[in-house]
Amino acid sequence: MSELRRLWGNPDQAARWQASWCAAADETQVVVLLAATATAAIPGISAAGATPESRRATAAADAELLVLGPGRHRPHGLPPLAAGVSPALISQVVVDTLGWHPLVVDLGCALAPSVPHLRLPGSLAAGPARCLSGGRAMDRGTAASLLSLGRSWGERMGKARSRRPLLLAECVPGGTTTAQAVLSGLGLAVDGLVGSSLRHPDLLLKAQLVCQGLAAAGLGVPNSQGEGPPPEADPLAVVAAVGDPMQPVAAGLVLAAAAQGVPVLLAGGSQMAAVLALALALAPAPLRPGLAAQVAIGTTAWVANDPSSNLGGLLQILERRWGVTPLGLVADLRFHPPLHPALLDYERGFVKEGVGAGGLALAWQLSGRQPQALAQACDRACHLLLAEGDPGASTVPP
Repeated sequence: MSELRRLWGNPDQAARWQASWCAAADETQVVVLLAATATAAIPGISAAGATPESRRATAAADAELLVLGPGRHRPHGLPPLAAGVSPALISQVVVDTLGWHPLVVDLGCALAPSVPHLRLPGSLAAGPARCLSGGRAMDRGTAASLLSLGRSWGERMGKARSRRPLLLAECVPGGTTTAQAVLSGLGLAVDGLVGSSLRHPDLLLKAQLVCQGLAAAGLGVPNSQGEGPPPEADPLAVVAAVGDPMQPVAAGLVLAAAAQGVPVLLAGGSQMAAVLALALALAPAPLRPGLAAQVAIGTTAWVANDPSSNLGGLLQILERRWGVTPLGLVADLRFHPPLHPALLDYERGFVKEGVGAGGLALAWQLSGRQPQALAQACDRACHLLLAEGDPGASTVPP
């Protein structure tokens, strides 16, 4: 198998992680965390749906496409996009080909997906997080319970005899902004490094929202050296103040699964970097090297090459802060003519990542399959989706 493209990390680290992953790759558990934040309703924050109202259905629609595929009836149509097609299409092609059955978890979205899924009980599924600008995105007790739930799931996964690899994906419209807020609240200077679903994101708007939320919560804003008062903010207080429900659950999963020797692939970009940062901040210092050794972030080439962000630079900041080297990997999947125009919009920056697309494209490569074959399979799936007249796939003139 050819060497995977590294965004950050070293060859020996990547080889060890890859060997651990491939030892039981056929039994991979794919977990997709659906969550929501009122932050997504702010104009100019998210491209995961053309309007704030349509973004309320994004997670449900993406989960249905992931599980059911483009050729079956799906109760929630994909929200209309400015261009391109949902990255859930890429993820669906991979899980269908590899014979994996994703576990979909609804962490309190406005609309529940009409496919089999887990939904949290009681107050944990009370609905979307509040807008981060108020500094009270979640109650601290809710954040603590979500973290504990993630830890419990991770511990159960680790007790399985096979130590099945864990591929963790997410769908959280507005999630890159909450990611930036959590990273900043942890004392990291990340302005200009965090990605966005938008082709031309309003970086100033994101930074202003983050500063407003941290100030409202009484948390410091990092300076250009990556330091912020207080220097060691309480991670749970940070995620409760300016985060979203996906982050504590994912961090708990990562902490427990990695401690049990489970190889973990965080499928995504900046949002998964924030999850890893939260896990590192929560972990005792002696356990951080072992955590970093078990976890890789896997993303798309469109994130890696995004001129408006810098995921590699973000991972470098995590390394400086916690003294361990995060592993960042990039899938080789690209879309070029004569593929469907909605897929070509990825190359133009209209769509970059989501619903685990980058990590699942890496899993495709780890299975010994070629990226070109995945591109062709996505082309067939896209034609089938468009034949249904789904509004969630659209293009703009070049």
